[in-house]
Amino acid sequence: MKILNKVLLGILSILVVLAITLVVYGFYLKPKYEGKLELKNIEKETAVYFDEFGVPHIYATNSKDAMVALGYVHAQERLWQMELMRRIAPGRLSEIFGSVALKNDTFFAGLGIEEASAKAIAALDKNGPSYQLTMSYLDGINQYMAEGTTPIEFTLVGVKKEKFTIKDVYNIFGYMSFSFAMAHKSDPLLTDIRNKYGMEYLKDFGIDGSFNTTKIKNAKHRPQEYAAIAKAVASLLDQSPIPPFIGSNSWVLSPKKTKKGKVIFANDPHIGFSQPGTWYEAHVVTPDFELYGCYLAGTPFPLLGHNRKYAYGLTMFENDDIDLYQEVSNPGNASLYKTPTGFRAFEVRQKIIKVKDSTDVVLNVKVSRHGPIMNDLLVGLDADKPVAMSWIYTQQPIQILDAVYRLSHAKNKEDFQKGVALIAAPGLNVMYGDAKGNIAWWATGKLYKHNEGVNPNFILDGASGKDDIKEYLDFSKNPSAVNPKWNYVYSANNQPEAIDGFLYPGYYLPEDRAKRITQLLNRRIKWNKATVGSMIFDNTSAVAPDVVASLLMNLEYSSLSKNEKEAFAILKKWKGSNNLDDVAPTIYNKWIFNYLKNTFEDELGADNFKQFLGTHIMKQMIAKHLKKENSLWWDNINTKNHKETRGEIISQSFQESITALEKQLGNSVPEWTWNKVHTLEHEHPLGKIAALRTIFNVGPFEVSGSTEVINNLFFDYTATGQYQVKGGPSTRRIIDFSDIENSWAILPTGQSGNPFSAHYKDQAELYNSGKFRRMKLNEKEIIRTSTKLLFVPLKK
Repeated sequence: MKILNKVLLGILSILVVLAITLVVYGFYLKPKYEGKLELKNIEKETAVYFDEFGVPHIYATNSKDAMVALGYVHAQERLWQMELMRRIAPGRLSEIFGSVALKNDTFFAGLGIEEASAKAIAALDKNGPSYQLTMSYLDGINQYMAEGTTPIEFTLVGVKKEKFTIKDVYNIFGYMSFSFAMAHKSDPLLTDIRNKYGMEYLKDFGIDGSFNTTKIKNAKHRPQEYAAIAKAVASLLDQSPIPPFIGSNSWVLSPKKTKKGKVIFANDPHIGFSQPGTWYEAHVVTPDFELYGCYLAGTPFPLLGHNRKYAYGLTMFENDDIDLYQEVSNPGNASLYKTPTGFRAFEVRQKIIKVKDSTDVVLNVKVSRHGPIMNDLLVGLDADKPVAMSWIYTQQPIQILDAVYRLSHAKNKEDFQKGVALIAAPGLNVMYGDAKGNIAWWATGKLYKHNEGVNPNFILDGASGKDDIKEYLDFSKNPSAVNPKWNYVYSANNQPEAIDGFLYPGYYLPEDRAKRITQLLNRRIKWNKATVGSMIFDNTSAVAPDVVASLLMNLEYSSLSKNEKEAFAILKKWKGSNNLDDVAPTIYNKWIFNYLKNTFEDELGADNFKQFLGTHIMKQMIAKHLKKENSLWWDNINTKNHKETRGEIISQSFQESITALEKQLGNSVPEWTWNKVHTLEHEHPLGKIAALRTIFNVGPFEVSGSTEVINNLFFDYTATGQYQVKGGPSTRRIIDFSDIENSWAILPTGQSGNPFSAHYKDQAELYNSGKFRRMKLNEKEIIRTSTKLLFVPLKK
């Protein structure tokens, strides 16, 4: 017995020592929020005040010192995220994750982002402020990397530290730009449907822009199966350790729409969720400059920002800036392809992908006059039928660094617009409001036209030249609105009105959010910060009740079961809300999934149906399709000697939905509340490992909201009946120029990417409940209520 007690005591002692060691190690890894540190390459003392949510307020005597400090504090919170971000575009994830990341690396390495970045960097004015301040920011990152604590992820994964360079900044912007593009998600699928069933089947998809009824106002042989492209790229983006950019809301109210006669600016970019989140907030002050901004990891200038003079933000334009071309190889020599002037040799780029614990992979990427050949980068395409990707970002001059510098350092509205005009890609809606009462939005991107009759929703002919870009449009032709007479500007990723009779093609989202936003903004009320705050968390769909009415009219009420009748009654009374205790959205989304499955999966097949569910086109067409009694899609091609009708498919789908919900949630319909099926967990790349999940992941939470409401917490439709949120508002910001020192914001989890920081997840509950915190600008308050980290010049 004594021996056993000694053994147990020994084990307990080991566990206590281990626990103490872990606590001490965690304390050692925490970010430094107070004290004094020496930094190289700063001229004067620079003070950084961290407020109660870990936002740094940087006070420096000059801009270069401020940027060194910004780089340092950004790195101490987000170095792991920076590391991942800079590795995606050049195809370097396999170096740290091994062969599991090889498909991702193969694809991105072949896109040409790295080559386009090098060309852009060579053209930079090395004496210009955008370059000089970027180098100071990178210096701050590298000083932290050399002198600060090593993130726990570096230790667990085995990352070898390398200095950050300006090439990394450009590669990060390149990945961001690609994730905005939607062409790869639907062009291949639509081409397969056209080739297999004909254009009649595509009339219900609204690819002519006819479904975009709520438009943003301006003040101006056996064919190759292409769906492998959509499937492969969607899979890569879904599995990427850094989530893609998806959509957004923004609206800016003129003084005539607000209670205090000052502009109110609202913005909530929609991005896939991850941990840490997308944005890092920082407030920078020098004698001649001030800006409170939201920064991407590893980038020196914020994409969202405000100061006492103006505010800006963005949403995704969703324009078409990627075209796919079917090239024709020379039958006798696969190194040649057909052009309008004869056969030409493919350019071949050789890339070396280093793989952890394995041999290097040599990638030879063929490049046509249109762009890289996808067959070399993705599985599932015929090797002898090359498909090239033409992408504006890699084909036009990249001036993104100068653009974001100018946006964040603009002197006035006109100066700001000049910065907007520099962005060739990605396509953005850049929103603007200022203290003088101006409001505006401009669409960025180098827009272009094809010849009449060319439909860029499909794979294009690469050999003849007939489908090539005909002309590039001047920036003056981009959609925009400046101080419109209706006294607000907005964007919800919906299609802008025609310019000179031309509706610009794109992958726009349905009218749901746009309709709700305009429905609310057109009310004859005066807005303030609180009412705008309620609106940005609005959970009501303006479209879903009409969709429900279209569904219900196909049911024979007398033949329904008790629970089916109860569900019918709940849906009939539903006003479109998606609150935690609502039952209707649970029934509605299950019914929508089964309607889509029973209508489209027989023609598309299981894999292509899954791809279809991930497209904007699916979201757009539901409301219109339900009203088309004679749609070809209603018939199930797998049933012989019977042609299904709309009523049959919708009734069948309803019955299957109620049966499934009874099995999933029980026989009591009132218990089928939305909170039980709509959940959110912010996943860290290492949180996929079960043992590390509770350390790195944040959540899960029961959340309100839904797909395509203003509080756009979106999800994939699956057969499970569980709606795991993939993404949503990456920040919610409200800037009120009548009270500029107390504007509002909230992040989904927190400022820090360090799991040992108090600010790793301290905003999550506020975010989930629709609350905010203040974005402080008052220096006296900041100094009085914050911890202070002082950077001093390194003594020589």
